[in-house]
Amino acid sequence: MTEAGSGNSLPGPLAGLRVLELTSEHAQFCGKLMADLGADVIKIEPPGGQETRNIGPFLDDQPHPERSLHFWHYNTSKRGVTVDITKPGGQEIFRNLAATAGLVLESFPAGRLPELGLGYEVLSASNPGLIMCSVTPFGQDGPWRDYQTSDLLHLAAGGQMASSGYDEEDVPGAPPIAPGGGNAWHIASHYAYIAILAALYHRDFTGEGQYIDVSVHEACSLTTEGAIAIYLSTGEVVRRHTGRHASPDQSPGIQHATKDGGWINTTRSGSNLTPARLKVLGEWMDSEGFAQDLLDEKYQDPAVVERSGQHFADVLREFFANMPLVEAYEGGQELNFPWGAVRTMGEIVGDPHLEDRDFFVPVEHPELGREFTYPGPAAIYNGSPWRIYRRAPLIGEHNDEILGGELGLSKTHLEALKKSGVI
Repeated sequence: MTEAGSGNSLPGPLAGLRVLELTSEHAQFCGKLMADLGADVIKIEPPGGQETRNIGPFLDDQPHPERSLHFWHYNTSKRGVTVDITKPGGQEIFRNLAATAGLVLESFPAGRLPELGLGYEVLSASNPGLIMCSVTPFGQDGPWRDYQTSDLLHLAAGGQMASSGYDEEDVPGAPPIAPGGGNAWHIASHYAYIAILAALYHRDFTGEGQYIDVSVHEACSLTTEGAIAIYLSTGEVVRRHTGRHASPDQSPGIQHATKDGGWINTTRSGSNLTPARLKVLGEWMDSEGFAQDLLDEKYQDPAVVERSGQHFADVLREFFANMPLVEAYEGGQELNFPWGAVRTMGEIVGDPHLEDRDFFVPVEHPELGREFTYPGPAAIYNGSPWRIYRRAPLIGEHNDEILGGELGLSKTHLEALKKSGVI
């Protein structure tokens, strides 16, 4: 199969690392990050496939565990086997695989793998360099350890929702709003990924593996930007602001409608303007006939500029209402104002900047005889490239290759394991 994302044949930065992945939606993104960087990530599913294969949308709107676009995205570059680790035969297979691995990534409920005889203490006894990372809703201990969870719950309990929503002035009595889209799982996966790389670095120097306990809740609480820090330092609670960063004070609006029905994001008007920059902005707006009083000499006083943020926002709102979106944000960018358009998915996919940097990559699906476009790398590596090596695995696609060819199980043994429901 053609490798996607780079013509560079050099190995990825995590080449040589074997990862056993036992995750659901909580941490499968962490596995994808490592797989696309060259790690040999073996996704272990129960016979018949895991539940995330039933998450839509589906290719051509035909629900099927092999047609989940959600599963496709989060499981690129991985190989896949089916093993029922609740059965003794499956536990033996998993222990044998773990003896060949550098990392086990799992998101079972806290304490579940030790109950099955597959905890870190058991696995590391024969593989002292093994790293195990467990991603659970609330960690391996604590009073909330066994609470049920969801993406929505974490964004509420972690603090994100308290900072997301509308101004009281815009929507009186509006509730907090969840960002949605699996944000909690992405946050936790990123923190797990960082922790794993640190543990790999430690092992490179000491030869020692270690156990990593990642809590989705704590990862979310670390990602409230300034909300917790502001409260700890001042006792102030940040306020929700429409389309902009939450803050204790009432900040001016920065999101404005344009003449052609678009929306533009600007920066917080009063905090990034100096008298000199305000003059530059005013002269441009004056050439279009919408500067109002921005060229008044009083705005050469920084103190006046600082306390006039809301007025500047009102003037900008009128200006943008009479300007096409592209002309507005490109004109601002030419004057070094960090403004940008609120864009649709269609505009992002067709973005010439992303296309110029080869962000979107083709990935072959040989079983369908088709090629699909996937989002690409977060960074471009010139010496150890990122690439999507293969599309997400089919159910049990690599059973023969891994369990037979690499673990040495005979075809007869594999057939018996299949009949007994172990694989």
